[in-house]
Amino acid sequence: MSAVKLEAWREQIRKELDDTVDFWLKYSHDTTHGGFFTCIGRDGKVYDELKYVWLQGRQVWMYCRLYRTMERFHKPEILEAAKAGGAFLRKFARVSDGVSGGGPWKCAFCLTRDGKAVKIQRSVFSECFYIMAVDELSRATGDEDMQLEAEQMMQQVIFWVREDPSGLGRPALPGDAPPPSGMAVPMMLLCLVQQLTEGRGQEVAQKYRELADWCVQQILRHAQRDGTAILENVSLEGAELPGCQGRLQNPGHALEAGWFLLQVSGERQDEELRRVAVDKFVELPFRGGWDEEHGGLFYFLDVDGHCPTQLEWSMKLWWPHCEALVAFLMAYSHTGRPELLQRFSQFPDAEGGEWFGYLTQEGKVALDFKGGPFKGFFHVPRCLYMCERMLDDLLANAD
Repeated sequence: MSAVKLEAWREQIRKELDDTVDFWLKYSHDTTHGGFFTCIGRDGKVYDELKYVWLQGRQVWMYCRLYRTMERFHKPEILEAAKAGGAFLRKFARVSDGVSGGGPWKCAFCLTRDGKAVKIQRSVFSECFYIMAVDELSRATGDEDMQLEAEQMMQQVIFWVREDPSGLGRPALPGDAPPPSGMAVPMMLLCLVQQLTEGRGQEVAQKYRELADWCVQQILRHAQRDGTAILENVSLEGAELPGCQGRLQNPGHALEAGWFLLQVSGERQDEELRRVAVDKFVELPFRGGWDEEHGGLFYFLDVDGHCPTQLEWSMKLWWPHCEALVAFLMAYSHTGRPELLQRFSQFPDAEGGEWFGYLTQEGKVALDFKGGPFKGFFHVPRCLYMCERMLDDLLANAD
């Protein structure tokens, strides 16, 4: 690939990242109560004031990462926004476990504008994005107490995932089979290991080494049917499950797992893990998930060709395409194989900045808001940020 083409891509991605950051800086800040609005229309107007903890944490993390690592975003207003968002998160996100009224703190899923808890999920993801935010904010501010807070909550999450999930509040029901092993939890924990250990020396890395190994092995178990399919759910023993749940595929999630595994393979210089990551978690889900008629990645698929039961299965969502961009560029960076250097997207809004999140199967805008309960300041800017930095490295090496 010519340096001219790589440079053109970098300039386009750089502009899209700048436009995306400008959009959220302009429209998402709640200067009255703190935190961020995420339900934002195409024109920037807030259409719902509920605040979702996943998205609060993600936005704090993204602001801090940009502030710390990219010179053009090292601006006081970005750090102040991150600090204000972090203060809102730390003040209101942690609530009683909702089951016994005591015990470990859970994080809410949804808050009112002024911080009152609306909903708690029986999962660990609110806590995970809280950890990401607080740890990254500790790096941007030098606040060691926040780093300690992140590590303490990480220990609670590990306990819930690997030892005793009863604190999550899931009742035992007579007809309920053992919960499946989904790919999301080990992926999220692996992401957190990378977050908590980055640049903090061998002692911290060694503290989480066994957990990282466990996460990698759990993710690899989702390569099923002799390595010909990545399934979203498997049994606790790593076997294929019966029914729709067992046949479910999520191409975007598999691609995201692919670049997580590539990062680990690079850190460890593990060539076999790198091969599996590229072959099984990047190329395989892309080939199976790509819509040959209309282009784009399907949201869900059934490995046996049945119609998935998810109503939105055929839609083209923003985040799987973000993961695909990162995965293919990272795979190319690791291998140098030119066929991996693919780029595709129909999501940017050239007029207003940011990306649309939800397209029909044919590629038309289905929902024209820029932010919602699940789409905030995260997948698009993280993708553009990572791609710009990888293109920087590729161009530097080309020179």
